Amino acid sequence: MADKRDYYEVLGVSRDADDATLKKAYRNVAKKYHPDMNPGDAEAEKKFKEASEAYAVLSDPDKRRQYDQFGHAAFEGGAGGGAGYGGFDFSGADFSDIFGDIFGDLFGGGGRRGGRANQGPMKGMNIRKGVRITFEEAVFGCEKELDVVLKDPCPKCSGTGAKPGTSPETCPKCGGKGQIVYTQQSFFGTVQNVQTCPDCQGSGKIIRDKCPDCSGTGFVSNRKKISVSIPAGIDNGQSVRIREKGEPGINGGPRGDLLVEVTVSRHPIFQRQDMHIFSTAPISFAQAALGADVKIKTVDGEVIYTVKPGTKTDTKVRLRGKGVPSVRNSQVRGDHYVTLVIQTPEKLSQEAKEALRRFDELSGNTLNTATEDGKAKHKKKGFMDKMKEAFDD
Repeated sequence: MADKRDYYEVLGVSRDADDATLKKAYRNVAKKYHPDMNPGDAEAEKKFKEASEAYAVLSDPDKRRQYDQFGHAAFEGGAGGGAGYGGFDFSGADFSDIFGDIFGDLFGGGGRRGGRANQGPMKGMNIRKGVRITFEEAVFGCEKELDVVLKDPCPKCSGTGAKPGTSPETCPKCGGKGQIVYTQQSFFGTVQNVQTCPDCQGSGKIIRDKCPDCSGTGFVSNRKKISVSIPAGIDNGQSVRIREKGEPGINGGPRGDLLVEVTVSRHPIFQRQDMHIFSTAPISFAQAALGADVKIKTVDGEVIYTVKPGTKTDTKVRLRGKGVPSVRNSQVRGDHYVTLVIQTPEKLSQEAKEALRRFDELSGNTLNTATEDGKAKHKKKGFMDKMKEAFDD
């Protein structure tokens, strides 16, 4: 027994693992190394049998207690007629539900689970459609009309898919159950599995004479106009869901949904971050130095903001409640942050230049000038120099 690996190590679990953890671990290992997944691989078969033996012991409370106390020595010599891998007895272990799931995954069936495959009502598939809106429409919401192609029950056959005067027949392959049952030989014997009927695709019905209008599908496509309410505050890339405007359901199930994905166009002035809006606003030298009431553009229109005397360029101001509404509560809005930028005049008349020089002198400052010999005469920096430096920085 010295060459045997520890059972807990084989399954990759701790020694205090509960039943659910053991079962999940064994299922993963068994599925990975199952002979049907690894045909002709002797090493994989060996690991599969090793994992099965480990699970047979650890899933049984009595055997697990003996193993924890005595190790592999507790089972030396086997246990008779039920011997499996290495003479070990698997008779006390229940693998039925695990192998039902495994074979269901391997072969596309539903294991030992009952019920009719695809026979119950199923919701139809969703449809996706895109719409482009403006920045302002995203902020305040809007109504849009979309052209959408939707499937409706065929009026000629009333949605049965059969030619008028005929009816769908019970599928002879599955007897109307929508599924077929087959058996699979496993390491532990015969396992019963379930698969969707390939002839009727799980519907339990076969259409011999198909409706000429819908080709047996039971549906015809129609182009329709759908009104979409875009909520205030929606952001780029978000979607609006319109219930039951998607593909038709199956076996009486509800329609799928229409998912409208929103693309918001860029704005030439405003930028958005979450519920806040950001922009810049130009002000003049005089407005910055003396203070003034200036007009600032917002999504609500122009507002008057009082610039404080001595305002520096790149000063940021906050306009409360002028941002984007919350999608969940339109009464809650973000803020609008404005960066005030002092504009340097590029073209000045001679009169304007003299006025600025006179202003600088009256302020007790003079511009840096050059002496008659061409050497620079550095004096106290004036208003114009300070403003220029602010922009150079």
